[in-house]
Amino acid sequence: MEITGTVRPGFEGVRDVFADVLAGGRAGAAFTVVRHGEVLVDLWGGLADPERGEPWRENTLCVLFSGTKGVVAAVVAALGVLDADAEVRAYWPGFTEGVRVHHVLAHTAGLPYVDADHDLLDSHACAVLLATQAPLWTPGTRVAYHALTYGYLVGELLRRTTGRTPGELVAEVLARPHALDVYLGTPAGLDERVARLVRAPGYRISTFLDDPERRRIVERMYAGLLDSDELVNSARYRRAGLAAGGATGTARSMATLYDLLAAGRIASPRALARATRTWSEGLDAINDRPVHFGLGFELPDPLGTYGPAAAAFGHSGAGGGRHGAWPGAGLGFSFVTNELRAENADGRADRLLAALHDAL
Repeated sequence: MEITGTVRPGFEGVRDVFADVLAGGRAGAAFTVVRHGEVLVDLWGGLADPERGEPWRENTLCVLFSGTKGVVAAVVAALGVLDADAEVRAYWPGFTEGVRVHHVLAHTAGLPYVDADHDLLDSHACAVLLATQAPLWTPGTRVAYHALTYGYLVGELLRRTTGRTPGELVAEVLARPHALDVYLGTPAGLDERVARLVRAPGYRISTFLDDPERRRIVERMYAGLLDSDELVNSARYRRAGLAAGGATGTARSMATLYDLLAAGRIASPRALARATRTWSEGLDAINDRPVHFGLGFELPDPLGTYGPAAAAFGHSGAGGGRHGAWPGAGLGFSFVTNELRAENADGRADRLLAALHDAL
């Protein structure tokens, strides 16, 4: 497939890997690297809509899935309105006792799914249900990825402390001040720019998990979200403003976001240091995958999710998206794709980050 874009001298190896990544797929992707405001790599290609043969363009938006969590974590760090050590009930009267803000942000709250009938796109209703739901474990004693409930809980905390929805805050704190093409609650006028998501053959989630009982928990966590292409490609999904997985953005804007974060231009250095230190790590109690979390950000793990760099933070997304910063190199990066692949069959972002490291 034809690729478009530019690379700075010395980064031709990244372009070669990107070309190979596209050649091995049936949809599209983009990869951008920004260092101190300078765009080092900005590449895109393939098909934004494989069904109609529409090409991926410079301004193509893609659903970020859990890359959204990193965007929301940036808002939390920038605002500084939530005390990580405080109990959630300090901001949210009636919430279950013993759950602290950092338990929510670092996936140790023990509330990985909504244990009642619910509409997964109704964040406030889901938050109300979670407020009195009994945690599966004593908060803080285990870590397990809260795929959707992270967004319901953090979003409600932000709403209660600021009077704004997470989508409004993404626009007010990040997108408008820094001219970022990132949206949580994508406007209807931008629908034609959004890539159509397609699942690769054999796509599935939680590929480290073999236990059938915990597999049923995972199915409850995602509530059928990734079982088909229909819901995630719907306007209703994009409009819902899911703070755990509903944002859309371009690779260029996501790489710029993390470049700005690394430079201390969105959150103060002190707030960022607190948000990107270890708050939980270990083997996911549900998914059997090694995880490492700050306050909403993913941190380097034994799988090498964030490449060869010694220090990193960011957030990946279902199907292959990877967005983050290498503070030591002073850069941000983003790989977005509309071809969803299972984690154990997807080396695209890994290869791109390895080539980037070699180029540096």
